[in-house]
Amino acid sequence: MSAPEEDRLVALEIRYAEQERTLAELSDQLAQQWKTIERLQKKLDALTERFLALEEQATPEAPVTKPPHW
Repeated sequence: MSAPEEDRLVALEIRYAEQERTLAELSDQLAQQWKTIERLQKKLDALTERFLALEEQATPEAPVTKPPHW
């Protein structure tokens, strides 16, 4: 193998290694983001349930009465 071919091969191997490392980092970041999204979704669901329960308790039931014009 000549020197230019060997240099080209080394450059390709370096580029491949850098891309492989970048893909691994992106994969890790994506996994972390999914964990965060799942955690936030659980919190949102719990807060929604809590809000609905509080709203149900706070809403007084309207008494059934005849309107004043009857």
